[in-house]
Amino acid sequence: MESPQQSTTPMPSTAQPRELSRLAALLRYEILDTPEDSAFDDFTALAAQMCDTPIALISLVDDRRQWFKSRVGLDVSETSREISFCTFTIAGDEIFEVPDTLQDPRFCNNPLVLGDPQIRFYAGTPLTSPDGYNLGTLCVIDRQPRR
Repeated sequence: MESPQQSTTPMPSTAQPRELSRLAALLRYEILDTPEDSAFDDFTALAAQMCDTPIALISLVDDRRQWFKSRVGLDVSETSREISFCTFTIAGDEIFEVPDTLQDPRFCNNPLVLGDPQIRFYAGTPLTSPDGYNLGTLCVIDRQPRR
């Protein structure tokens, strides 16, 4: 994968009190950097199959990266939060969809779009803790535009 370039699109804020509480909630689960788990892999494989996409991920977003607890169709285990699509997903409470990344000013210069894995479509839903914090995402990715 190419080295990440800084995006010119502002990312959702990571310095607000709510974000600090979200990060604390994520750390309480003690799930970051844990081994693969077939239960998570089943959900990821099912998402890829149902959406007919080559890539599906369960990501957890900390203060500096998105780490993939489970992945289908992608070899890397994490990417920088600076270039993360999932950062936008956890900022909301609904499905976040980008039908064509090259047509979206937030992502058209993203190294994950311009280089490997050549993301052209992204759809993700927040994974929310019982106390209301979006800890990560279940997302699907394609190399061609779609809805």
